[in-house]
Amino acid sequence: MQLTVYADTSVIGGCFDDEFSEASTRLIEEFRSGNKTLVASDLMLRELEEAPTRVQQVFFSIPNEHIDFVILDEEANLLASKYIEEGAVSNNFLIDAQHIAIATISRVDVLVSWNFKHIVNLRRIQLYNATNLKYGYPTLEIRSPLEILE
Repeated sequence: MQLTVYADTSVIGGCFDDEFSEASTRLIEEFRSGNKTLVASDLMLRELEEAPTRVQQVFFSIPNEHIDFVILDEEANLLASKYIEEGAVSNNFLIDAQHIAIATISRVDVLVSWNFKHIVNLRRIQLYNATNLKYGYPTLEIRSPLEILE
Protein backbone atom coordinates (compact mmCIF):
# COMPACT_ATOMS: atom_id res chain seq x y z
CA MET A 1 0.00 0.00 0.00
CA GLN A 2 1.27 3.44 -0.93
CA LEU A 3 2.15 5.93 1.81
CA THR A 4 -0.11 9.00 1.97
CA VAL A 5 1.88 12.03 3.06
CA TYR A 6 0.45 15.39 4.08
CA ALA A 7 3.21 17.91 3.42
CA ASP A 8 3.03 21.47 4.65
CA THR A 9 4.42 24.35 2.65
CA SER A 10 7.81 24.22 4.37
CA VAL A 11 8.54 20.95 2.58
CA ILE A 12 7.98 22.49 -0.86
CA GLY A 13 9.97 25.62 0.03
CA GLY A 14 12.65 23.40 1.53
CA CYS A 15 13.79 22.57 -2.00
CA PHE A 16 15.47 26.01 -1.98
CA ASP A 17 16.92 25.95 1.54
CA ASP A 18 20.56 24.90 1.94
CA GLU A 19 19.80 22.78 5.00
CA PHE A 20 16.68 21.04 3.66
CA SER A 21 17.04 21.01 -0.13
CA GLU A 22 18.41 17.49 -0.56
CA ALA A 23 15.67 15.77 1.48
CA SER A 24 12.86 17.98 0.16
CA THR A 25 13.94 17.42 -3.44
CA ARG A 26 14.16 13.65 -2.92
CA LEU A 27 10.67 13.60 -1.39
CA ILE A 28 9.26 15.67 -4.26
CA GLU A 29 10.78 13.12 -6.65
CA GLU A 30 9.00 10.34 -4.75
CA PHE A 31 5.71 12.23 -5.23
CA ARG A 32 6.43 12.85 -8.92
CA SER A 33 7.19 9.19 -9.55
CA GLY A 34 4.12 8.03 -7.64
CA ASN A 35 6.09 6.14 -4.97
CA LYS A 36 4.21 8.20 -2.38
CA THR A 37 0.94 10.10 -2.61
CA LEU A 38 1.04 13.77 -1.67
CA VAL A 39 -1.96 14.94 0.32
CA ALA A 40 -2.30 18.68 -0.31
CA SER A 41 -4.83 20.99 1.30
CA ASP A 42 -6.49 24.18 0.17
CA LEU A 43 -4.64 25.77 3.11
CA MET A 44 -1.31 24.76 1.56
CA LEU A 45 -2.43 26.07 -1.83
CA ARG A 46 -3.35 29.43 -0.27
CA GLU A 47 0.08 29.60 1.37
CA LEU A 48 1.74 28.74 -1.95
CA GLU A 49 0.01 31.72 -3.59
CA GLU A 50 2.27 33.91 -1.42
CA ALA A 51 5.41 31.88 -2.20
CA PRO A 52 7.99 32.69 -4.86
CA THR A 53 7.23 31.39 -8.35
CA ARG A 54 10.00 28.78 -8.17
CA VAL A 55 8.38 27.25 -5.05
CA GLN A 56 4.99 27.17 -6.79
CA GLN A 57 6.60 25.48 -9.80
CA VAL A 58 7.91 22.65 -7.59
CA PHE A 59 4.38 21.90 -6.40
CA PHE A 60 2.90 22.11 -9.90
CA SER A 61 5.57 19.72 -11.22
CA ILE A 62 3.89 16.89 -9.28
CA PRO A 63 1.33 15.10 -11.48
CA ASN A 64 -2.25 15.53 -10.26
CA GLU A 65 -2.75 11.77 -10.26
CA HIS A 66 -0.16 11.57 -7.46
CA ILE A 67 -1.94 14.17 -5.31
CA ASP A 68 -5.02 13.80 -3.11
CA PHE A 69 -6.61 17.18 -2.46
CA VAL A 70 -8.30 17.82 0.90
CA ILE A 71 -9.93 20.89 2.42
CA LEU A 72 -9.93 22.87 5.62
CA ASP A 73 -13.53 22.29 6.62
CA GLU A 74 -15.59 23.02 9.74
CA GLU A 75 -14.51 19.77 11.42
CA ALA A 76 -10.82 20.59 10.88
CA ASN A 77 -11.29 24.14 12.15
CA LEU A 78 -12.97 22.80 15.28
CA LEU A 79 -10.16 20.30 15.91
CA ALA A 80 -7.55 23.03 15.35
CA SER A 81 -9.29 25.14 18.00
CA LYS A 82 -9.12 22.16 20.38
CA TYR A 83 -5.34 21.96 19.87
CA ILE A 84 -5.15 25.59 20.95
CA GLU A 85 -7.48 25.05 23.93
CA GLU A 86 -5.39 22.06 25.03
CA GLY A 87 -2.15 24.07 24.80
CA ALA A 88 -0.47 22.31 21.88
CA VAL A 89 0.10 25.72 20.24
CA SER A 90 -1.04 29.26 20.88
CA ASN A 91 -3.64 31.06 18.81
CA ASN A 92 -0.78 32.84 17.03
CA PHE A 93 -0.02 29.54 15.28
CA LEU A 94 -3.55 28.65 14.19
CA ILE A 95 -2.36 27.76 10.67
CA ASP A 96 0.01 25.12 12.07
CA ALA A 97 -2.87 23.68 14.13
CA GLN A 98 -5.06 23.67 11.00
CA HIS A 99 -2.45 21.68 9.05
CA ILE A 100 -2.35 19.09 11.86
CA ALA A 101 -6.14 18.95 12.01
CA ILE A 102 -6.59 18.51 8.26
CA ALA A 103 -4.00 15.71 8.23
CA THR A 104 -5.65 14.02 11.22
CA ILE A 105 -9.16 14.16 9.78
CA SER A 106 -7.89 13.01 6.39
CA ARG A 107 -6.35 9.95 8.08
CA VAL A 108 -3.02 10.33 6.29
CA ASP A 109 -0.19 7.95 7.09
CA VAL A 110 2.17 10.78 8.05
CA LEU A 111 2.44 14.58 8.11
CA VAL A 112 5.84 15.98 7.15
CA SER A 113 7.20 19.42 7.90
CA TRP A 114 10.41 21.31 8.50
CA ASN A 115 8.69 23.36 11.24
CA PHE A 116 10.51 22.02 14.28
CA LYS A 117 9.15 24.68 16.61
CA HIS A 118 5.39 24.15 16.24
CA ILE A 119 4.88 20.87 14.36
CA VAL A 120 7.79 18.37 14.38
CA ASN A 121 8.40 18.78 18.09
CA LEU A 122 8.04 15.88 20.53
CA ARG A 123 6.20 17.79 23.26
CA ARG A 124 3.78 19.29 20.76
CA ILE A 125 3.26 15.97 18.95
CA GLN A 126 2.31 14.43 22.29
CA LEU A 127 -0.18 17.26 22.90
CA TYR A 128 -1.65 17.00 19.38
CA ASN A 129 -2.09 13.26 19.77
CA ALA A 130 -3.50 13.49 23.32
CA THR A 131 -6.04 15.96 21.95
CA ASN A 132 -6.82 13.66 19.02
CA LEU A 133 -7.50 10.76 21.37
CA LYS A 134 -9.55 12.93 23.75
CA TYR A 135 -11.87 13.95 20.91
CA GLY A 136 -12.12 10.55 19.20
CA TYR A 137 -9.50 10.89 16.48
CA PRO A 138 -6.55 8.61 15.75
CA THR A 139 -3.00 9.62 16.56
CA LEU A 140 -0.99 11.20 13.76
CA GLU A 141 2.57 10.37 12.74
CA ILE A 142 4.48 13.66 12.44
CA ARG A 143 7.99 13.52 11.00
CA SER A 144 10.58 15.46 9.05
CA PRO A 145 10.94 14.53 5.37
CA LEU A 146 14.28 12.85 6.18
CA GLU A 147 12.47 10.22 8.24
CA ILE A 148 10.22 8.97 5.45
CA LEU A 149 12.50 8.85 2.43
CA GLU A 150 12.90 5.53 0.63
